Amino acid sequence: MAQQRRVQLSTQRPTSTVCVLGTELSLDVCGSAPKDAVAFHVQGTPGVKLYVVHETQSIKLPSSVSRWPLAAGAEVLLAMDALSKDVGDEKVRISYFGEAGGVPVGRAMLYLTCVDVSLDADTSRSGAVSRTLLDKATWTWGPDGHGAILLVNCDRDDPKAEMPDNRDTAIRSYADLKDMSQMVLRTRGPRTIFAGHRLLLHVDFGDADKVGVFYGGNSVALEEYKHVLGGSKLVYAVKPSRHQEESIFYVEGLAFPDVGFSGLVAFHVTLLESPEKGLLETPIFTDTVVFRVAPWIMTPNTAAPLEVFVCSVDDNEDFVAAVGAMAEKAKCPLTVCPLLENRQDRWIQDEVEFGYVQAPHKTFPVVFDSPRDRGLKDFPVKSILGPDFGYVARQALEDASSLDSFGNLEVSPPVTVRGKEYPLGRILIGSSFPRFGGRRMAKAVKDFLVAQQVQAPVELFSDWLQVGHVDEFLSFVPAPDRKGFRLLLASPSACYQLLKEKQEEGFGEAAMFQGLEEVPKPTINEILANEGLRKFNNYVQICILTGIPVLQVNMLVLGRHLGIPKPFGPLVGGQCCLEERVRALLEPLGLTCTFIDDYFSYHVLSGEVHCGTNVRRKPFAFKWWHMVP
Repeated sequence: MAQQRRVQLSTQRPTSTVCVLGTELSLDVCGSAPKDAVAFHVQGTPGVKLYVVHETQSIKLPSSVSRWPLAAGAEVLLAMDALSKDVGDEKVRISYFGEAGGVPVGRAMLYLTCVDVSLDADTSRSGAVSRTLLDKATWTWGPDGHGAILLVNCDRDDPKAEMPDNRDTAIRSYADLKDMSQMVLRTRGPRTIFAGHRLLLHVDFGDADKVGVFYGGNSVALEEYKHVLGGSKLVYAVKPSRHQEESIFYVEGLAFPDVGFSGLVAFHVTLLESPEKGLLETPIFTDTVVFRVAPWIMTPNTAAPLEVFVCSVDDNEDFVAAVGAMAEKAKCPLTVCPLLENRQDRWIQDEVEFGYVQAPHKTFPVVFDSPRDRGLKDFPVKSILGPDFGYVARQALEDASSLDSFGNLEVSPPVTVRGKEYPLGRILIGSSFPRFGGRRMAKAVKDFLVAQQVQAPVELFSDWLQVGHVDEFLSFVPAPDRKGFRLLLASPSACYQLLKEKQEEGFGEAAMFQGLEEVPKPTINEILANEGLRKFNNYVQICILTGIPVLQVNMLVLGRHLGIPKPFGPLVGGQCCLEERVRALLEPLGLTCTFIDDYFSYHVLSGEVHCGTNVRRKPFAFKWWHMVP
């Protein structure tokens, strides 16, 4: 339905006003009528479409009725579908008649100027701004949805800058502009009309700290781009150029969706008119466009690897070399975080998680920094944040626990659950049962993950573990059939079954941890005879859900190449039976298993293969705005 504005008329002097293309004006024919008038006649110039509303019916003029009774509710509507060439070049005249008819007892004259004012963005999600018939003031999900998209400008395009680009109010490079979404204000019609009417671009108070808007006028010089909206700036008075009909604004997101912020931001342009000198201006037209801030999206193990990260510390040269060799086989670049930057903190998987943001015009990776903040706490900002590589963090209001480390943050491949599709997978976080004293992920982190909407988190019971991370008992690997992946779950019962088989084959004296010094080396017979150990593992098995039972899941996945912690026995016939069983389960899926020694002094099996590495992966092919949360 077109915007409609009521216009007061006068029989004492002519009235002038603006009609914006696509809107309607309602003329107050009764309010301006002389006392003795009982009927009226309306006529306009060819550029004006007129309708009389009489007894709830809308009748287009001209009609067979020449005079209309001034009954209560009588109304004249007008619209214009062509721009004016000059100010006041179209007219409407209302003639009023008394009981005797004949000569009019009064006339009201209205001079009209038709202009076009439109605030547009990429509401069709094509990657370019264009005018459409879509409702710009709403935002809808799905493949047939519409609505503009905004990226949080959280990278650092200028290497000399100290903070991400969303924390300043300056344009430092043309690359910075490319991270932003365009918003175009179009003004057409006689240019002198805009000299007498103000145009205000404005944002709602509650949205102002979530966005920044820059405008450079007609210049292409970076120094001409000024911060005009956002933060404490709620309104910007636009002065349309005499020579150009379009004013291009660049919009950046400053904050991701979170508690109290759905991600939706509305911008408005309002045309103001001052009917009399000295009187306050009144709004005569407003156009609105709504953006949604793009969510942070996490990538699963099954996505193609783009870059492997590993930390070099005092005692892991062989481990780094083994990871490097595996990365080379997977044809994936390796980035080694040196000791000076990691400060003896090897657990890079616990410190950060890699994801990305995406809009129709741009996609770039974003590293999510955990509240853990140990030796690696400065690494994400100092060494990862950069041009087209963003950064986001959340801090725990309470003391951070082990469950706040991002080894406790995984995401599944695309899945369908009870008929509901999750084309970007579901986030998995470890937690405790709701009981006193149980550990849970920090509320600030969990709230952030939920607010992104596109990877609905699921909490899994992991508090039974000493460290409590979900990556200690589950992993996803690619597969050539079915859903395209397998969920691997650690399985104490599968291990007991294997050891029982080897005992029955006569290998009960085969010992664990062969080749390791100063480590107890229990035999298969001793392990199976240990009732306390068996009871504990029965409890552990209950805590783990059903899936493909394997013996090792804390692994590095680089496409079809799997890096798995070396189990060190038991040796049966010169071969590690645990390794052989894992190969038998995974290699039929087309996967290559490489067993890596990640043992060091204070862990019997450290888990460094997964927790000591991290992988940036290829974004989903699926566009997040095509889904329906």
